[in-house]
Amino acid sequence: MASMTSAIPTAQPDRVVIGGIDTHKDIDVAALLDCAGMVLGTAEFPTTRAGYRQLLGWMGSAGHLGGVGVEGTGSCGAGICRQLSAAGVEVVEVNRPDRSQRRRRGKSDALDAAAAAEAACGGQRLAIPKSRDGQVEALRVLRLTRASAVKAGTKALQLLQQLIVTAPEQLPDQVGELPRMELIGCCAAWRPHSHDAADPSVATRIALKKLARRYLQLAEEISDSDTLLDGLVTDLAPQLIAVTGIGTDTAGQFLLTAGDNPERVHSEPAFAMLCGVAPLPASSGKTQRHRLNRGGDRQANRALHVIATTRKRCDHRTQAYLKKKIAEGHTRREATRSLKRLIAREVYYLLNPAPHTGRFLHPGQPAGAQTRSRWSPHARNDLDRAEAPAHHQRRRNRHLDKQGSIVACTRSAQVAAHADRQKPR
Repeated sequence: MASMTSAIPTAQPDRVVIGGIDTHKDIDVAALLDCAGMVLGTAEFPTTRAGYRQLLGWMGSAGHLGGVGVEGTGSCGAGICRQLSAAGVEVVEVNRPDRSQRRRRGKSDALDAAAAAEAACGGQRLAIPKSRDGQVEALRVLRLTRASAVKAGTKALQLLQQLIVTAPEQLPDQVGELPRMELIGCCAAWRPHSHDAADPSVATRIALKKLARRYLQLAEEISDSDTLLDGLVTDLAPQLIAVTGIGTDTAGQFLLTAGDNPERVHSEPAFAMLCGVAPLPASSGKTQRHRLNRGGDRQANRALHVIATTRKRCDHRTQAYLKKKIAEGHTRREATRSLKRLIAREVYYLLNPAPHTGRFLHPGQPAGAQTRSRWSPHARNDLDRAEAPAHHQRRRNRHLDKQGSIVACTRSAQVAAHADRQKPR
């Protein structure tokens, strides 16, 4: 049952109300505001399907529900966000509350819900939440499971190696110099007697056997997860893994960053900001500079860094681009940041190919001819220009020389005409 903390006035069907929800594990605290910003009421609801239905009915009882701001749509608010979206209610994700406002007003669940409604009404600190209802959500769950298995396997291997260092003398002499997989296989094959567990040597063998078998079991689990993830990523974005330097892991991370509704990232600069590779202005007075962006999705930023590192070793276009940036006076770190920004642009257009890769005809071009769109990921960019053949540069220089000659001749003619006008008649 809902726990009402304040009553809602008589319902008015023509009144537009805005909702706000402060989400928790067991309860959701909701608040309603009218268009003037006045709080109409607050209530608590359990985080169950019945509670979600009660919350939706409670909000709709005060008038026409114009939208709802929800905190934590990626964690405790995922359930109510799906329920509201299924009911056709516009849902926006509210970011962290304003700290100055919290210091003035205090902190409570009802105040946080009202602040979420105020943010949704004023259009501040908002983001479009991920829908979490498609294959990308399945990809996220499998990646989380794999990541936990990798961490557990690393911990098991580290503990196994530490136990060997502190084990009685005969054990380090027996297995201390073995390679990793031979060491794990040897320890997993041991059959120590459990009734002699009081002996430190036997107890250490038992522990090493358990850790080795745990590591092998986790390795098999990771291999199974890789097979599932490879199939999912190939089905979702084959154009990503076909690009140099992008593998299943990095492509999967980009899909998670975009979500099941990638249209929520409205532009390529917004995607760069989301990945934390868009430089931020830090200018003041006569000083014009940009600083490093430390925000955004850091896992997506890590994926861009992995791609950049891979391409530095094996992609000649990337190598030519870095040489060009360093020759212009940039440091190697600055050149790498510029490279990551270009990779983010490429990834965005690979994730959103339909609106940006349309074919078009130039004036006078015959029908049926095809050209590359300037938004196509295969269109020429700074990396292509860095490796342009020398004759292209010479052609450009000749064109500039010709333009300079024309300008010089024009200026000479203008000077001569002016001198003629100054002569006495």
